[in-house]
Amino acid sequence: MSFFSDLQVLYHMALKPIRGDSHKDRLESFYAGQADAYDEFRKRLLHGRQELWDTIDAPPGSVWVDMGGGTGSNLEYFGERLATLKKVYVVDLSPSLLEIARARIEKNGWTNVETVEADATRWQPPQPADVVTFSYSLTMIPDWFAAIDNAKQMLAVGGLIGVVDFYVARKYPIDGRKQHSWFTRTFWPAWFGTDNVFPSWDHVPYLERHFETLRLEEKDAGVPYVPFGTMPFYRFIGRKRGPEGIATAAAEPSVTETEVSGTALAAGRIA
Repeated sequence: MSFFSDLQVLYHMALKPIRGDSHKDRLESFYAGQADAYDEFRKRLLHGRQELWDTIDAPPGSVWVDMGGGTGSNLEYFGERLATLKKVYVVDLSPSLLEIARARIEKNGWTNVETVEADATRWQPPQPADVVTFSYSLTMIPDWFAAIDNAKQMLAVGGLIGVVDFYVARKYPIDGRKQHSWFTRTFWPAWFGTDNVFPSWDHVPYLERHFETLRLEEKDAGVPYVPFGTMPFYRFIGRKRGPEGIATAAAEPSVTETEVSGTALAAGRIA
């Protein structure tokens, strides 16, 4: 990727005013001018996506919903598994990003993939989902808790939710969890907040409250063109519990064993 393409993205991230009366309008204002250069730059900014996809083992015939799926770049992480899935929905509010996704789908001949321009807090698939993922999208959804609630509603009992996103730790995290400095807890939310990206210390506790935790990893990664410090991110995989509060014993999707570094918690059925 050329430096000039990077400049295009950096201009929209750091300098271009974001305008719009609605969340959808503001998203389009932010992404429209950088959609073509989006994927290459985000590969260096949005870490842990491939690892999340590799860890979730969805059996053949599964329905997978990628909330805030944007350009559909996450589809590349499926590899040969994609053809075995019954349906994959790429849901996003930005027409510019979904245009890139549709071109990618057509180029690869993925007949089981459908793009949906819709609100992640409201849209429901026509059939229960086996897997729902949020890849650096929760931090851009104002009512992120409603998006999680909506995902839980669409999941079949025993289905999995997978999230990878930026975050900051609480000032006093629970035992065993990472503790971030005052600078990290203050600087990064302010920095990303200019782009309407809001790293939160409430995402993980909310996810753990509503799902059986199968895997949680807290990690750090560099930010392009920011020579100091690292930005924290997490990967979470949870399972929807049954009516009695316990996940079904025969939950279809499972979690595969992968090498884990950083602070991590792994539980549940490991394939």
